[in-house]
Amino acid sequence: MRRAERYATGLVRLADGHRGLVCLLWLAVLLAGGVAAATHLGRLDQSFTASGQDGSRVNAAIAERYGAGAAVAPLVAVVTWPDGTDGHAPRAAARLRSGLAAATAPGTRVVSYADTGDPAFLSHDGRTTFALVYPLAGKPDLAGLTAVREATDRLRTGLRSALPDARVTVTGVLPLQQDSATVRPGLGLQLLKCACALGALALLLRAFGPRRLLLPLLLTAVSSVLALLVVLALAGVMELSFVVVYLIPVASLALSVRRSALLVGAWRAELARGTDPRLAPRRAGYAVAGPATAGALAGTAAFAALALFPAPFLRAIGIAGAAVCLAGTLAALTLGPALLPRRERGPRHQLGSSTRELSLRRTRPARRLLAIGALVALGVLIGASGLLTAGNPRAEALVDSGPARDGLDQLTAAGIASGVLNPLELLAPSGTDAERAAARAAKVPGVLTAAAPRDAAWRRDGSALAVAIPSAEPMTPSGRRAMADVRSALAGTGVRVGGSGVPELDLVRGAYRALPGALAAMALLGFLALVRPRTAGTLTPAGRAVLSALVAAVAVTGLLVLVWQYGFGSRLLGGEGATGAVTGWVPLVAGAFAFLNALDHAVAYDALNAFGRAVAYDAMPRARYRVGPVVALPLLAIGLGPQVELALLVTGVGGAALLGSVLLRAVAVLSGPSRRVVHETATQPPASALPATPLSSYWSRPGLRLGHTIPLVEPPDHAQ
Repeated sequence: MRRAERYATGLVRLADGHRGLVCLLWLAVLLAGGVAAATHLGRLDQSFTASGQDGSRVNAAIAERYGAGAAVAPLVAVVTWPDGTDGHAPRAAARLRSGLAAATAPGTRVVSYADTGDPAFLSHDGRTTFALVYPLAGKPDLAGLTAVREATDRLRTGLRSALPDARVTVTGVLPLQQDSATVRPGLGLQLLKCACALGALALLLRAFGPRRLLLPLLLTAVSSVLALLVVLALAGVMELSFVVVYLIPVASLALSVRRSALLVGAWRAELARGTDPRLAPRRAGYAVAGPATAGALAGTAAFAALALFPAPFLRAIGIAGAAVCLAGTLAALTLGPALLPRRERGPRHQLGSSTRELSLRRTRPARRLLAIGALVALGVLIGASGLLTAGNPRAEALVDSGPARDGLDQLTAAGIASGVLNPLELLAPSGTDAERAAARAAKVPGVLTAAAPRDAAWRRDGSALAVAIPSAEPMTPSGRRAMADVRSALAGTGVRVGGSGVPELDLVRGAYRALPGALAAMALLGFLALVRPRTAGTLTPAGRAVLSALVAAVAVTGLLVLVWQYGFGSRLLGGEGATGAVTGWVPLVAGAFAFLNALDHAVAYDALNAFGRAVAYDAMPRARYRVGPVVALPLLAIGLGPQVELALLVTGVGGAALLGSVLLRAVAVLSGPSRRVVHETATQPPASALPATPLSSYWSRPGLRLGHTIPLVEPPDHAQ
């Protein structure tokens, strides 16, 4: 660790001596790298369902052979005949068949009462029927979603034209999600979003001032682009999920704001000590090198352990987290000091008086009570995390109005279960009987019906597809049980089970079952990266940092469970009540960010205390706790609204940022007097009166006691 910090200090000195070149290099990374990253995003798997399990492989095989279905949930056309018309009548069935043929593209797979004669496709009174339509969407990527939107409009328009006397609607999981993206939030929610944006801006202005406001934003931009370039380069040789696109910028923002706060604080402290303004940026870089390097090494080691796990989701998150740690630290140590001014503007502030005032502060009883309450709340969130149900949200919770919601209401009002929105697909290879497989699946409890149409669109290259329609949505216990029972019923027959809800079940069995071992490995490697074997007193800070990271990672899952799965406060955030489940990949991304943010936060705090450099914090007394709000508020301003999955993501990531700050603040309050006490600096003379202490002499001392203060004075051999 000490050697790495020594190299980091040398990197600061080298970059400070070539400020112009450093700025040009990072500008090239930002511009050219941004263009390259945007043009190669297609390398990432955009399905959000890649779990490496059998369900994902079956869906990939179906999409490759049939070009439709699999991970893309079908459209559900709902038709209610006028009074006096019986859906069982041959004439009604013929009209439905011809209308569906006219409203779909050639080769589209369709199954309905007109194809099967199965009364399960009809309501009890026979007036309402539904049809499953699989658009030719290919993979569930951005192009596939566009194809689904076009197919939805074509199906709705064509059926209404062919059946003018019937009430026709089109619904489905994807149409419901697409409608939620077009709904405008209410006035109250819009005001809340504006308040969040203004609050984030106010915090940044107060922490950095108007002249240095762009410093954290530029560090975020360049480190995000560099980390994304690393991930895209690796995506060419391995499968990596698109979820890293959400993790990288948020993690870069948190690390960049924290390092910028440390850098600006150390720079201000150096000016207050009387350091030459031309040397203050370099001296600030020296002060930040230790905690930044310690946090980067711990985070990289922890996420490298996650990258070694076979689940693609965990591997992608591990690689992205390690890349962010390295890229963010590199930008902070090279570009950060280069962006600080070399000329003093305004009067100098004396450090002694402000520090003496800080040293007299003591923790008030009310603050202790608040800290205890915060820890109790964290305990509740940790307990709630055990109630997580990973899966797609309930259909009724996706949107409250729109054409797709009208279709869902029409379907359920007729007594047809909403489970028809997520049917299972049975892939029967050559030599197996798809009709027999469908008959087996139809006997499984919880399955509404199963069918194996004989149309050419359902049979390709000797294989055949069948469909099994459950009565419950896949995130419910009965829905998951039905999926598992269908797999068991078809085991040994050669028939494989896929469908839009199956990868979520596989994600739980794959990534989530490996998660306890993954967290343990992350904690172990992070702890080992922080411990210095020959230095006393490092075990406790390392253990505290790792424990804080674990608590934050688990607690943010509990936050998602309470707010969204059970609906405690979801309407305040733009939702439509309890979702019944949390989208499977969201807790993984939010938990990974919570781990990284809390680990880096605790490491930076403990590193500064251990090396006696708390002055870098004390120049900005509350900056260390503002990182959480600075990250959370802009995310809430962007993501709050009726789009449930986006609101889920920003709740998880924003909550993770806040939980890290709350946890550290509570521990600091309960540990006794304020840790901002720095008695030495209250009476310390200006830096110019102190003897120069070369950094090399410090690093050569193996036994410096904790709390030792290093005079931050430029050695003569380092001056420019």
